[in-house]
Amino acid sequence: MRRAFAGPTFGALLLALAASSARAEVIEIKAEKLAFAPAQIAAHVGDTIVWVNADFVAHTATARNGAWDMMMPPNTKKELVLKSAGTVDYYCKFHPNMIGKITVTE
Repeated sequence: MRRAFAGPTFGALLLALAASSARAEVIEIKAEKLAFAPAQIAAHVGDTIVWVNADFVAHTATARNGAWDMMMPPNTKKELVLKSAGTVDYYCKFHPNMIGKITVTE
């Protein structure tokens, strides 16, 4: 016979998971008219960044530190869940003047 998890340890784990997912946010960054908007954002570990390419040309969201590199064809969305704290500068490989910065805290 299997026994279900019960007791304060399992309850505390559920509360911790609920608290961390409850504060996670979705932050949208739009690539439009050859610019990222907003160009600078503050976020928390666990937040989701959604890049929306509203242009008629392809863009990338490429982290200068190599953490991620997302190709965004025209009129598409790409998502990234932030997994660690720090500041990441990013740019578009096709249009290097398109730059942005994400500051991630715990």
